Amino acid sequence: MNLLLQTSHSNLQAQIAVTGSKSETNRLLLLQALFPNITLANTSNSDDSEVMQKALKGNEEIVDIHHAGTAMRFLTAYFAVNEGREVVLTGSQRMTERPIKVLVEALEQLGAKISYEKEAGYPPIRIKGQKITASKVTIPANVSSQYISALLLVAPKLENGIEITLVGEITSVPYIKMTLALLNDLDIKTSFEGNVITVYPKQEVESKVMTVESDWSSASYFFSLAALAENASISLTSYKETSLQGDSALVEIYKQMGVETHFEGNKMILVKQPEFKPQTLNLELNNTPDIAQTIVVTCLGLGIGCHLTGLHTLKIKETDRLEALRIELTKLGANIAVTNDSLTLVASDEINHNIKIATYNDHRMAMAFAPLALKVPIIIENAEVVSKSYPDFWEDMKKLGCNVSEIL
Repeated sequence: MNLLLQTSHSNLQAQIAVTGSKSETNRLLLLQALFPNITLANTSNSDDSEVMQKALKGNEEIVDIHHAGTAMRFLTAYFAVNEGREVVLTGSQRMTERPIKVLVEALEQLGAKISYEKEAGYPPIRIKGQKITASKVTIPANVSSQYISALLLVAPKLENGIEITLVGEITSVPYIKMTLALLNDLDIKTSFEGNVITVYPKQEVESKVMTVESDWSSASYFFSLAALAENASISLTSYKETSLQGDSALVEIYKQMGVETHFEGNKMILVKQPEFKPQTLNLELNNTPDIAQTIVVTCLGLGIGCHLTGLHTLKIKETDRLEALRIELTKLGANIAVTNDSLTLVASDEINHNIKIATYNDHRMAMAFAPLALKVPIIIENAEVVSKSYPDFWEDMKKLGCNVSEIL
């Protein structure tokens, strides 16, 4: 499905209910599988969370998680400690190109039995669930935080818990802290001191309802729309001013692009500041790499430059996001350069019209470029890819007055 996006006005007024956080949902689904007396509310309706839930509830030998990277990491740890269960964990073609070696080696330090079905270091993998008694593991700190969170989530059910020593500079600390906070909400004792994280064993937890906050990564596209609009007052639910999600850094980042954020109960209201003149942005996004695509597209729409660093994990996402951004932004007329860790956009007032944006099976490519419709007509190819994290996205774009039409 290819969609043409265009709008005849730039005055955005709407109330949008955003689906629950995929990051929180997938963590809580795994914890619910370990502790079945947990009840979940406001869970994500994303493809990734549905795949995660199906895998946890099923009993098939072959578990196919398609494009769901979070599910691949979390389920690797879950099945490794699920004594007596043997599965082959696989996914899409892109998933077989995304490395899993660091997590596998960490689990093997604990005594897990995991082998590669094809290329060493990559899915598909065969996992033979074991009773784990070892508790100490060392893992590089500059890899995807999902590897670390995967270990933390299964740790309470291990006989002796876990002590993880992180080697090097730690990536995406907010996501690690989110995982620990969810464990703490279940009265599971943890500590994070220096480069050592400890989770203590706890075989049972009290019955509890866990409510998932709405997804801040999904909110990023509305921050972008507010920044690019002439006038905007966009109300989003359900959000917390003191959020566990790292992407809540959007509030301070988009203040630099003319968007003020107000909280009223569980509502977050984004307001465009009149006559605001944004300047070149220099941002270190080591803790929030998932919003890099949104930020650079916003900068293009505002006609300002940016230099974004801390982006090394983007190369192993649904696609090589840095290279994908370079290709698609260049089609729009941007002067952009990328390295393995950074992206630099030169300020320009020109944006090419009616450009077809390839999405590379990456939901964030589709949604990050969509706000440019406030500036120029734009075509999003394979637009259905948004279902991975935000199935209602195009309907919510229509609520804001964007003309969304399917074309050949």
